[in-house]
Amino acid sequence: MADRFPPAVSSAALSVQRENALNVHHALPEEVPVAMVFDASTLAVMMASPADIEDFARGFAITEGVITDPCQIEKFEIADHPAGIEARFWLSEDRRDALAARRRLLAGPVGCGLCGIDSLAEAIRPLPQVADDGLRLSRDQVAGATDLLRDLQPLHNQTRATHAAGFLVPGQGIVLAREDVGRHNALDKLIGAMSRQGIDPASGAFVMTSRLSVELVQKCAIAGCPAIIAVSAPTAHALRLAEDAGITLIALARNGGFSIFTHPERIQTKVSDVA
Repeated sequence: MADRFPPAVSSAALSVQRENALNVHHALPEEVPVAMVFDASTLAVMMASPADIEDFARGFAITEGVITDPCQIEKFEIADHPAGIEARFWLSEDRRDALAARRRLLAGPVGCGLCGIDSLAEAIRPLPQVADDGLRLSRDQVAGATDLLRDLQPLHNQTRATHAAGFLVPGQGIVLAREDVGRHNALDKLIGAMSRQGIDPASGAFVMTSRLSVELVQKCAIAGCPAIIAVSAPTAHALRLAEDAGITLIALARNGGFSIFTHPERIQTKVSDVA
C-alpha cells in the first residue's frame, strides 16, 4: 500500500516570480478515497491522506458511534485497490444495531464530517457530557501547545498543505500527533491511535492546527476529551456545543497567547477582564 499510495508526490511547476520564471518541483500531499467497510457493507467513503489508515479507520468508528470499545472489533484489515483503500471491520454482534442506526453513505472532499448525512438532525445530534476528571493545564502549557505541534508535522514540513492533531498531556507535552489533508481526518487518526495505544482522552487536551468547527467539537465530546486547543477561531455553533458538553474550548493559540471561550476552570491562570 505504501508503494501505491505514498503520502506525498513530486510535481513539476513553473514558478513565476517578480523578476523571473523557473522550472521547479513541489512536494504535494496525496489524497485517496478511503472506504470504511463494516461487516462487508460500506458506511462511508472519505478523501484522506494514505498514511495511518488503521488509526483513521478506528478513530472514525469511535467518533461515528459505530463502536464504543476496541474489543467490539472482531477483525480488521486494510485492502488496497487501484482506485483507493478499503478499511474493513468485522464487528461483534451487539454493535450491529448501532451500525444500522448510523448507516449512511458519506462522500465528500477532504473528509468533511457532514457530507452525505441523511438527516439534518444528525448534524446537531446530542453530545455526551464530558466530566471534569481533574485535568488542569497551566498558562504556559496552553500557550506553547501549537508550537509543540508544529514540530511534529513532517508531512506539512514537506508539502505545506496538511493539518495536524496532537494530544497534550500536562507535564509531558504532546505525546502523539497525526497528520492529514483534512482536519477532521487528522483528529480521527489521533483518536484511533490513542485507542490502539491505550491513552485515555480524559488525561489531556486535543491540539489542532485549524479552526474549530462543529464536527471537531463533536469528535472531542464523543472521545471524552475535556479540552481542545486550536490555532484559529471557533465557529459560534462550535462554541455553543462545547459549552453544553462541558468542554474547555481554547482558540487563537499562537504567538504566546490564546483565548478561552468555555469552561476556563481547567486553565490555571488569572485572566483580567478587558472591555
